[in-house]
Amino acid sequence: MKYGHAYGVLLLIACGFAFSSGCIASDGEEAQVKSGDRVLVHYAGTFDNGTVFDTSTGREPLGFTVGNGEVIAGFDAGVIGMRVGEEKTLHIPADQAYGPYREDLVFVFDPAEITGGENLTVGDQVGIPLQDGQVLPATVTGISPGAVTIDANHPLAGEDLTFTVSLVEIG
Repeated sequence: MKYGHAYGVLLLIACGFAFSSGCIASDGEEAQVKSGDRVLVHYAGTFDNGTVFDTSTGREPLGFTVGNGEVIAGFDAGVIGMRVGEEKTLHIPADQAYGPYREDLVFVFDPAEITGGENLTVGDQVGIPLQDGQVLPATVTGISPGAVTIDANHPLAGEDLTFTVSLVEIG
């Protein structure tokens, strides 16, 4: 996803010849996604008003291992039980997406405290160094003569999201 892709040997052998019509499990049933499966999906993400914020249209499908935390929690959980070729609409509340918008992640700095602060513009992506050595990604959201406002919330924090997901492959 924009703001954000171990194949299981047994499933690969069992499904390798049948991806176009869906995987067939050892019991003869069409395979369903379960935690630990590597999947490929096409998706379109929209806000409640229908505006598309991200899509895999025109790109390779998104690949991830279900249950490994590689995608947002609601997306991860939403593909469980899907079959190859199935399309599903997932309504994901903010707490299962990018979390609530947090005011404590909005910082105001004196421009003199920021190396290169005089060259910043609204919309610039910056990193806020943390005590453990990691860097928190953030966006410059405001500039005035005495202050630079930097927001470290994910751009989709606080948003309920909808995804239309089509399962391409279980591997």
